[in-house]
Amino acid sequence: MELIAATKDLVIGAHPYPGFPIVLWANMESCAPVNSFLRYYLLRGSIGSKRSWGSTGRALYDFFSFLQANDLQWQDVDRGEDKSLLSAYRDYCFDVAKLARNTVRQRLLYICEFYKFAHRNDWIEKLPFTYEQRASFHRNEGFLAHIHGGENTVSVPDVMPRRQKDLPKFLSKDGCKALLKATTNPHHLMLIRMALLTGLRREELASFPLQYVVNPALYSGNNIQVRLDPKDGHNMMTKGTKARDLWISRRLMAALHHYVIHRRNERGSMAAQVHNNLFLNQNGEPYSGDGKSICRLISGIGQRAGVKVHTHMLRHTYATHTLVALQRDRGDTKIEPLVFLQRQLGHASINTTMIYSHLVNELADEAVLKYDDELNDWIDPTNDQT
Repeated sequence: MELIAATKDLVIGAHPYPGFPIVLWANMESCAPVNSFLRYYLLRGSIGSKRSWGSTGRALYDFFSFLQANDLQWQDVDRGEDKSLLSAYRDYCFDVAKLARNTVRQRLLYICEFYKFAHRNDWIEKLPFTYEQRASFHRNEGFLAHIHGGENTVSVPDVMPRRQKDLPKFLSKDGCKALLKATTNPHHLMLIRMALLTGLRREELASFPLQYVVNPALYSGNNIQVRLDPKDGHNMMTKGTKARDLWISRRLMAALHHYVIHRRNERGSMAAQVHNNLFLNQNGEPYSGDGKSICRLISGIGQRAGVKVHTHMLRHTYATHTLVALQRDRGDTKIEPLVFLQRQLGHASINTTMIYSHLVNELADEAVLKYDDELNDWIDPTNDQT
């Protein structure tokens, strides 16, 4: 089988869809059931945005490749055996492919949706899974949630691996300093500081507009409010294209303003056209819109520093240490820590933010306190090297 990405020549409803996943049989004919599902759910259904195209296509491609390699038919949902097609594939993912639990969960989410699609279209007589009640914690089971059996339970397909309640990993204060110290490139250093001190997602860092950086001397207060709005014409990207307000400390804004004047504009002049992204690569071009190139950059710097890190870990680092600081100083402010953090991070539900409460509760080392002050004191924000 083959999984390919469409060119701009793929036009559906008068709209081109470059990058859209297409699954082909070995003879290069279209795998019609899969491609029908992809068109319906990725373009009209509930699975998600363009960012879901790759993972959805890979999930169906890998499942059908597994079936083909084992001489199995996807329609054979009533096999008369103890192990269903989906159970067999799940076990293969764990035992042979050695995939991570979350990867297997994600693939089975899409495969279960494919079978529900096939069942509605009368391609199969029954689903190759049943539903069972499971306890629900802060994040529900997504679009596979079926019938809620109570306030704390939800019905999900029985083939789904159970969620692991692993807490997010974050950097200690020493880990942050090691990462910053290993960052010799001033452009990369400013990018990492921005991530550590705002908690922005990788695509938000990649698309953060130059226009959002202001001279803090023109503003009062210790923090400056910035409106992240995908519809303001600056090409800002946020999850779900939802606008939100971000509070940036005066100290960080001063460092950003200094960086723009002394570093960023010089790099921007290297490109053939003008870009309004704050952060640019060595060629003066924006980082990829999904931020994956930023993730590779940060992981590489982490290797030099002896720190295992990725971009989203910097988001967890910001969230954890900020919550610690807010809870510590709660008597001096009227801010509700979790509500503030939810808005800063752009979480749709405060239940998602509450995971950091569990992290904070497990912290025993007082060295994590005063995170923002100590991190900023370590580097002079007006130093030309930043």
